[in-house]
Amino acid sequence: MDAAIRPHVVCVPIPAQGHINPMLKLAKLLHLSGFYVTFVHTQFNFDRLLKSRGLTSLKGLQNFRFDTISDGLPEGNQRGILDLPQLCTTIPVEGLFSFRKLIASLVSPNHDDVPPVTCIVSDGAMWFTLKVAQEFHIPHFVFFTPSACGMLGYINFEEIRKRGYFPLKDEKNLLDGYLDTEVDWIPAMKGARLKDLPTFLRTTNPSDVMFNYNIVKVNTAMHAKGVILNTFEDLESEVLDAIRAKYSNVYSIGPLSMLYKQLSNSNTQLESVDLNLWKEDSKCLKWLDKRDRGSVVYVNFGSLVIMTPKQLSEFAWGLVNSKYHFLWVIRPNLVHDNNNNNNGDGKLSDEYVNVIERCERGLVLGWCQQEKVLCHASIGGFLTHCGWNSTLESICEGVPMACWPFFAEQQTNSFYACKKWGIGMEIECDVKREQVEGLVRELMEGQRGKEMRDKAMEWKHKAEAATSIGGSSYNNYSSLLLQLKGQ
Repeated sequence: MDAAIRPHVVCVPIPAQGHINPMLKLAKLLHLSGFYVTFVHTQFNFDRLLKSRGLTSLKGLQNFRFDTISDGLPEGNQRGILDLPQLCTTIPVEGLFSFRKLIASLVSPNHDDVPPVTCIVSDGAMWFTLKVAQEFHIPHFVFFTPSACGMLGYINFEEIRKRGYFPLKDEKNLLDGYLDTEVDWIPAMKGARLKDLPTFLRTTNPSDVMFNYNIVKVNTAMHAKGVILNTFEDLESEVLDAIRAKYSNVYSIGPLSMLYKQLSNSNTQLESVDLNLWKEDSKCLKWLDKRDRGSVVYVNFGSLVIMTPKQLSEFAWGLVNSKYHFLWVIRPNLVHDNNNNNNGDGKLSDEYVNVIERCERGLVLGWCQQEKVLCHASIGGFLTHCGWNSTLESICEGVPMACWPFFAEQQTNSFYACKKWGIGMEIECDVKREQVEGLVRELMEGQRGKEMRDKAMEWKHKAEAATSIGGSSYNNYSSLLLQLKGQ
């Protein structure tokens, strides 16, 4: 199709790895479906990708280009998890200003090398893009990258405030059992407690940036032409029904990785577009090739989670003491040292390194291609923070989980994985090596682990059915395409 007559979608993820990845999958799908794609990074992440992946990594493809906006943060800011409140303060201002300039340049008659912008698909957390879309009379769609159950938690933040659960009356409420209060008034969340909802309600500050930012996010989405979710009907049907009571035109089109495989026919050009902010270490796949089927525990806490040196140590010794092989991703800024408020280097003790070298059971690396790891035959279990990408990828490969949720809607994902879907078991926040050891053994060899593995395989088959021709996600994607093209 000639570029000039292609529909043109502008994709705007929030600048975090766990949001960039699903937006990229959606962008690739749309490109396969005939769209010209402009994928928008913040300037910081654009520069970071060039540094980690090479100067040619963002040259794009034919009809697939990259552009940038500002996030408003100073150059020296590392954009870690502790910087999120500041980001949520600056990006609606500076991001709005620079996104307006970007769209103005794309619709300019002088920009004759790209087709007219047909629609904007923005991460729900980049809610300010709606204003620009309205100014230029461009249809605007919201892509919520968390789970549907996580989104239902955010949707109920206003009700939580009205009922007096937010703000907390005292910081003691964090530890005195108050968070065990059931929220049985939320549809589709039977059995959930305050502690199972997104963590931004856990504050005594009524003006908390993150709590209020998420209220703006879900309310702004009501003005979009459609809401897109990376999930599937069988997995979250009751939750999706509750979400549809707030939004019209909800499209559940996940798992996006499966839908992409269904439609791509191994498009090698698109496969070359990869936006991992850390350079992957591929040697782990050869290491996995040497392990027995289902014998390895994969450990990865995602791109934003931080932990203390003590927590790192407890996980480390729990894994070694379990006697199972493990592949552990420890990214450079995983460990936070409270003594100096700087991110630690994530170094394991010399004693520990000597132990895993002697026993030859562990491999530690800085980052990897998670989807390739999870689909490897040697992986038997996944120790995870329960971010939605990780949870969904685990479901796609039928891998049971040991869950250590950290923040945001990870707690909600863990609640559903453990209590509703039967594919996970949770590790206590105050992690102890004995519990890690016991849960890993149960995950890999216990009766409960076997039941979780069987259940995970059931969900995998249902996900495959949803994304196959005639399945719910496949059909929803077809309907979404018509909307995005204005048909």
